[in-house]
Amino acid sequence: MAITIDRLPVDQFLGLRNTIPLADVRSPGEYASGHIPGAVSIPLFDDAQRAEVGTVYKNEGSKNAVLRGIDLAAPEMSEKLKRGLELSPGGRLLLYCWRGGMRSESMAWLFSVGGIEPLVLSGGYKAYRNFILDGLGRDRNYLILGGLTGSGKTGILRKMKTTGAQVSDLEGLASHRGSAFGALGQGPQPSSEHFANLLYDDLSCMSEDKPVWLEDESRNIGTVFMPDCFFARMQAAPVIALMMSIDTRMPRLLREYTSFPVEDIIASVMRISKRLGGDRTREAIEALKCGDYPTAIRITLEYYDRSYHYGLSKRPEGQVIYINTETDDEAVNAALVVEAARQLRQ
Repeated sequence: MAITIDRLPVDQFLGLRNTIPLADVRSPGEYASGHIPGAVSIPLFDDAQRAEVGTVYKNEGSKNAVLRGIDLAAPEMSEKLKRGLELSPGGRLLLYCWRGGMRSESMAWLFSVGGIEPLVLSGGYKAYRNFILDGLGRDRNYLILGGLTGSGKTGILRKMKTTGAQVSDLEGLASHRGSAFGALGQGPQPSSEHFANLLYDDLSCMSEDKPVWLEDESRNIGTVFMPDCFFARMQAAPVIALMMSIDTRMPRLLREYTSFPVEDIIASVMRISKRLGGDRTREAIEALKCGDYPTAIRITLEYYDRSYHYGLSKRPEGQVIYINTETDDEAVNAALVVEAARQLRQ
């Protein structure tokens, strides 16, 4: 049965996701490493089968690989079609594999037999990745909210978002709050690959005529590394940095971290033990064991404050605007940040 496969370029393909369901027909392992946000996994092969077909292709050539692939996939074809039908009640289905080749064609044929109109991503997931990385590397009007640890930057950005500011929550996308303590209370992190996919989706919903606010971050947020092309844009953007005393920051840090088991906090301290030094690490851990959280927080802030001041000092002159504040009120500090940004644009 001959079928005609409609192949779409990346931008057109992505533009249809809001109205047409999306299927990823790569293996489960490929999907877990990273996929187009919103895609449902309907793999032609599982991970072991994919590896076997690849081995046959390498050792015996294309024809034998195709035959082996048919043998492996055939017993589950009806189940795959059922999943496709459940996913596409409207009768159309977007789908992609790695390069837009044989796996996409095979699944497009199967879905067509079942009465589904398949729309295939030209160039596959590889083309998608090239497309989004190009997008993340484009020049854009970014503004960076910096500040010492415990300054409430995430809450301030949320306040600004409620008043119309465009904000991309990098730590939310990465499921990590930064620093050695950032994994506390968070779910599993995405891969660096999938983080970039989520980030592109987030930014693509925002107007390019208005600035996008980002929280100042290191190249990595926990185990997630930002794409080099995007991080370079962040590093070049203006920074508005909140400066407040440890005493002002202390109540927030106590609220945020004392609810976690002390063993988890101690484990986090140990992650920066080489940077704290042996004596200060022991003092922090002893304070935690005694329930003296303020002392432990002051010890760790000594390191983080020193490190952050050093990082800001390496930025070009005029790139950083400092805001001194002695309140923890997020609304007040959000207003200070917005005013600083307004002066920046004048």
